[in-house]
Amino acid sequence: MKGKLRENAARFVFLCLMIGVITVVTACGGNQSGSSNENTESGNSDEGKNGETITLSYAFFAPESTFPAVQMKKWSEELEKRTDGQVEVELFFGGSLLEANNMFDGVENETADIGLTATTYEPGRFPLLEISEMPSDYPNSQVSSQVLNDLISEFEPVALDDFKLITSFATEPAYIQSKDRISSLEELSGKQLRISGGSTPVMEKLGAAPVGLSQAEVPEGLQTGVIEGNVSSREVLKDFKLAEMVKYVTDYPLTVTSFVAIMNQDTWNSLPDYVKDVIDDLNHEMSIFTGQYLDEHVKEAMEWSKETEDLEVVSLSEEEKQKWDEALEEMQGLAVEDANAEGLPGDEYQEKLYELIEKYSE
Repeated sequence: MKGKLRENAARFVFLCLMIGVITVVTACGGNQSGSSNENTESGNSDEGKNGETITLSYAFFAPESTFPAVQMKKWSEELEKRTDGQVEVELFFGGSLLEANNMFDGVENETADIGLTATTYEPGRFPLLEISEMPSDYPNSQVSSQVLNDLISEFEPVALDDFKLITSFATEPAYIQSKDRISSLEELSGKQLRISGGSTPVMEKLGAAPVGLSQAEVPEGLQTGVIEGNVSSREVLKDFKLAEMVKYVTDYPLTVTSFVAIMNQDTWNSLPDYVKDVIDDLNHEMSIFTGQYLDEHVKEAMEWSKETEDLEVVSLSEEEKQKWDEALEEMQGLAVEDANAEGLPGDEYQEKLYELIEKYSE
């Protein structure tokens, strides 16, 4: 009899334990389901906010000291800060991961999650941007960067269809930086000057002999005599110590160089919504930041070059300036016609270009 009572008691204790386990499991499952439904119904953009750290690789072809690289560092700092450290960015400068000539392919095949490159290095790939890169009376980089950012937003380049655009910005107008004084078309004629790809027709029109080199190759090119000068924005006089080799800057604004930072589309699709929101918020902000930074940096570079290396700024006479203007005035029109011939809105783009230059110059 006592044995039977002990057996019944044991069964009762086991049954109570099983009921308790089932209750706990059911309660936990109910809470998880409720939390998920609540997030879904409220459209919670913080989904994944407390998940694993997301690491993004970001590649650029030029050294860390250059102004686009400063933009990269600022962008990564802001992204990490605004995501409370959940997103970390690994920066690869100086072509250590991807070069200018394989940046688009490298981002597409996920060698890097993000790549920064100059569209000017891709002649023919961005027909509309070639219009806005022509001499257009940009006063500085802050204006050209915001103009470019707006134009890309309104006239999305087909070449970016398979990527997510992170940000865009542009240099100040390029200036001739030369070993010898250049104050006329006669003195410019036949000069071997380094240019970025898209600037070739402009310099040919002015009578120079353009040489295609990356900016990183310019110091060696000047030292070896392969080139007699450089055509680019003026911060490089200090960044690359070019003022040690070129002693003259001709005060005539030429083309601008456009930059785009692109992300692999699959990488973008995999990001939590709140991270995407932060990246989108940074797009125009970084355009403004980069333009302001470059303009200040150009000012510092010019002061340093004049004081340290006796750089001379060469002005054109009014008569000579008119000759240069006349030589170049038809070139942007030809770029518009070429875009129209490809079925692109060249005329509309040009009209918007000058509206934006006026807007941001005020």
